Amino acid sequence: MAALTLHPDRLFPADATTRDIARALYAEVADLPIISPHGHTDPAWFATDAPWDNATELLLAPDHYVFRMLYSQGVDLDALRVPRRDGTPATDPREAWRLFAGNYHLFRGTPSRMWLDHVFAEVFGFDTLLDAANADDYYDRINASLATPAFRPRALFERFDIDFLATTEGADDPLDHHAAIRRSGWRGRVVTTYRPDSVIDPDHEEFRPALARFAELTGEDVESWTGYLAAHRKRRADFRAAGATATDHGFATAQTANLSPAACEALFGRVMAGRADAADAELFRAQMLTEMAKMSVEDGMTMQIHPGACRNHNARLFDSHGRDKGADIPMRTDYVHALKPLLDVVGNEPHLTIILFTLDESTYARELAPLAGHYPCLRLGPSWWFHDSPEAMRRFREMTTETAGFYNSVGFNDDTRAFLSIPARHDVARRIDCSFLARLVAEHRLLDWEAAELAHELTNGLVRKAYGLDAAAPARKAA
Repeated sequence: MAALTLHPDRLFPADATTRDIARALYAEVADLPIISPHGHTDPAWFATDAPWDNATELLLAPDHYVFRMLYSQGVDLDALRVPRRDGTPATDPREAWRLFAGNYHLFRGTPSRMWLDHVFAEVFGFDTLLDAANADDYYDRINASLATPAFRPRALFERFDIDFLATTEGADDPLDHHAAIRRSGWRGRVVTTYRPDSVIDPDHEEFRPALARFAELTGEDVESWTGYLAAHRKRRADFRAAGATATDHGFATAQTANLSPAACEALFGRVMAGRADAADAELFRAQMLTEMAKMSVEDGMTMQIHPGACRNHNARLFDSHGRDKGADIPMRTDYVHALKPLLDVVGNEPHLTIILFTLDESTYARELAPLAGHYPCLRLGPSWWFHDSPEAMRRFREMTTETAGFYNSVGFNDDTRAFLSIPARHDVARRIDCSFLARLVAEHRLLDWEAAELAHELTNGLVRKAYGLDAAAPARKAA
């Protein structure tokens, strides 16, 4: 069996001089607490602190990075125990794990391979590489670990030294799990994020049912424009009470609008009456991004915009398994023209923070860095999703720093459902940032003490500022 080793110099420059500088910078930040301000882990894990069932349910079935690759090679999602719309398939979890292990070679050279190897070595203590021959040993040892108190969600949260973790919930979510976390007395800082897409996007398959729940939770008439906006303000207040510091918005485009009140009323009327065509639906999403920005000026919540994904591209897979099953594809994205209506309204607000993400790397130097390098409210989000990888992180820094600088970026967030991979993802980001800084030092473009200061900022400082985390966190106590 092949040995599983994590080389201490992984991802550092090959050049010895630059590598030595990167090592020294990394040593300054390697053990800093993790701040995870945007992700999709399940708050129920931390509310109940119940043990996970098995390796498949934890590491394979929910991770679209993993099963996407397997599906591309002809592996059926049912065989991997990926839940269908109508419930979990009856596939045996051990058989699903064996199938995964037998195809582990498919992940060579990918970020998923780095993250998984990190989890297997650092979290579970494996020293041989996963393959078909040791699949059962892996499965049994992981399951045995998960049955112990040390591997429950709260214990791992503390072991990973997570200072702050944000989940993401819809506007129609009652936030019961977050309330249970607060009632429990556990002091791990797990908060929510306001993601209102399902009640803003008329094309969302849950739009009508979500609106009904939205109305029930707020007591507002959400079929009137004023009542609909009031409902958003109420829910945002509920989310802030549950610890939220940010909102999140993920539409296909970054299009915004700045309509008159009368035009908003008329557009909203067409949407509610079911008479909105495709252009109306796009215009409504665009106007609501501007409305959400105006509300962020009012309540101080950081706004995150995640455009550029053609979601649910595989229609058959969407019909059988639903959203977030690995069939979302990046698209070309315009920011300069799309954001101008919103920026005309709030772009010069110095106390507003809007974080822009992209799946279109071609916009880094041409659009995003110049925009963030000018407008006081704009910041650049880290390499996201398909670009959450070493090479893409390097390209991000290379293409944005000269125009936007470091201080118009926001550090790193892991944007993951795979809880155990959070330390691995942050470790990769820290190594890449330290390597980039080391190159600037080696080229005499940055002083060594400046690089050390920036390493701390890129790891913890900028993210705390961008997401409003400077207020003292509550003291921790053991679960």
